[in-house]
Amino acid sequence: MAVKLKATKREDLTKSTTKQIRNEGRVPAVIYGKAKDAQSISVDSVELVKTVRDEGRNAIISLNIENDKPVDVMLHEYQIDPLRDELVHADFYIVNMSEEMDVEVPLRLEGEAQGSKDGGVLQQPLYELQVRAKPGDIPEEIVVDISELAIGDTIAIADLPKASNYEFLEDEDTTIATVLPPDTLDDVEEAPDENNEPELVDADAEDKE
Repeated sequence: MAVKLKATKREDLTKSTTKQIRNEGRVPAVIYGKAKDAQSISVDSVELVKTVRDEGRNAIISLNIENDKPVDVMLHEYQIDPLRDELVHADFYIVNMSEEMDVEVPLRLEGEAQGSKDGGVLQQPLYELQVRAKPGDIPEEIVVDISELAIGDTIAIADLPKASNYEFLEDEDTTIATVLPPDTLDDVEEAPDENNEPELVDADAEDKE
């Protein structure tokens, strides 16, 4: 079910007006799609942040732009002011609920690996997975239980349960999690780089010594 969010049209796109919109607690935004020209809008900053926090990055949002007919959108991109840690701009993409789309879904490892308890080192190469699904079938996150993962074991895409309403786009042999023996990790960190050239010694300096 789509989350409802109200939006206001933006006609004046000058910097002064945009700044005023932000000062009023609203986020300047753009909505666009395959069959629609880009339209400038603004949404309530608190409501947008709450929607993403509660429903996930790939939430379907029913955007109500004043008196227009609501449209189903997803948050495509957003910008944050690093100094103020505030949302300053957002892009919404109109989605067709009957068409599949490719998105990135957060990957979360659940549990404590047995290999970690035995002294091994857990490594997680990926934190997001590419998924193809209809907008309404996109999972909020992919959860993988690693509690039985022993030292030397690996979980790959091929080991994940097959879903009927979405598919993974990564290669099946792509590693999701693995537990390395502690000595193996030390060897990797301390191994010399064979590609490094030997240090050159200044012959003149040697003669002076």
